[in-house]
Amino acid sequence: MKFFQRHKNTFRNGIHPPEEKEETSHLPIHQFPFAPTIILPLQQHIGSPSKVIVHKGQEVVRGQLIAEADGYMSVPLHAPVCGIIRSIAKVPSITGKMVPGICIDSFPSSSQEVVNGTAVSLEAATPGDILKGIQDAGIVGLGGAAFPTHVKLKVPEGKKCKVLILNGIECEPYLTTDHRVMLEQSDDIITGIKYLMKATGAGRTIIGIEANKKDAAAHLEERVKDDENITVQVVPVKYPQGSEKMLITALLGQEVPSGGLPIDVHALVVNIATTAEIGRLLPLGRGIQERVITITGPGVKKKGNYLVPIGTPLRFILDEVGAGETTGEVFLGGPMMGVSVSNLDISITKGTSGIVVFNKTLEHRNRKIYPCIKCGACVEACPLFLNPSKLGLLAKFEAYDEMADQYHLMDCFECGSCSYVCPSHIPLVQYFRFSKSIVRERQSMKTTA
Repeated sequence: MKFFQRHKNTFRNGIHPPEEKEETSHLPIHQFPFAPTIILPLQQHIGSPSKVIVHKGQEVVRGQLIAEADGYMSVPLHAPVCGIIRSIAKVPSITGKMVPGICIDSFPSSSQEVVNGTAVSLEAATPGDILKGIQDAGIVGLGGAAFPTHVKLKVPEGKKCKVLILNGIECEPYLTTDHRVMLEQSDDIITGIKYLMKATGAGRTIIGIEANKKDAAAHLEERVKDDENITVQVVPVKYPQGSEKMLITALLGQEVPSGGLPIDVHALVVNIATTAEIGRLLPLGRGIQERVITITGPGVKKKGNYLVPIGTPLRFILDEVGAGETTGEVFLGGPMMGVSVSNLDISITKGTSGIVVFNKTLEHRNRKIYPCIKCGACVEACPLFLNPSKLGLLAKFEAYDEMADQYHLMDCFECGSCSYVCPSHIPLVQYFRFSKSIVRERQSMKTTA
């Protein structure tokens, strides 16, 4: 197939960590067991948390609305199981803080069928109807960011979306969620594309896939061969090509300006699994209550790709897949951009794309941090041409304003390439995350002053 060879474009810099995908990339998606208790933080996404509309002791059915959107920058929450509301109280979260949430005791004898709502007709719906349907379904970016999808798709006044890019790159090591979705949910992806193109006004769609997923590329190419407005484009394997700015450069040869958004170059980027959910849920008027997750790593016996109810406790998941006492570190997401958890009592949320478990013995070890030797490896790795070495030094001296104003700290999307290549094991990404939080806090104080 010619499209495998002809496209050579990619972005500059970046790294090539071990892919570690071979153990799950061939494994089909299986339904994960329903946990006895589901724990749902109301903050499942970027923006305002959902507002509870149920009460303790109330019976709910799977797919029922249990928390509504709190404004435009918010999405609702639906019951992942049939059961009874055990409590509405503080629950543990990935941040380490206790946050408001809902706990549901699932009915063990229930068939767990999902209730349908009001369908969004592709033919009759306006772009506004589709965006509202996406919000009502509680859909957020499933690639990890969990940004409300209806907000992302709203084209600002004076802007125009000419091309829709579906992100099927999945460059994060170990994860194969999107790979399996492309192979097994192609009908939903095609339907989702039609909704997205109508909602955004995009004239064409490019499905971007890395060359380590040629079976998925071939499958989707066959599905869209009769549609001249949808194409599949394969790009070389490189990390972090899944970042939307890097993907735009690879596919379109354009650069999103510093501080800008993809719409500034007339493009919108949507995760492939998010698109599949749009195509699956909107025709039925359903809310999202489960998602595909890769569960893998050296510490997992039953590796695989699973359809997991949102709110399933992490401890229950690890018990089911055979993660034992040798567990040393657990990541939600991948090892590059994911978050290492400190509490196994948290639950998975809409933004959880993977669970990677490492053992204490070989993989889990604390590395000593040495001083920067000015080798420049981080500069050569950074896909945005920042100077991580200089930024790290400024962070050490708490020069946060200088980091933002002179060295473009806020352009960093925390891909972890700099930390990965650093021979001194300096946790640069952690420094940058903390520094960015300080900068945002100071900007917020200036705005409210």
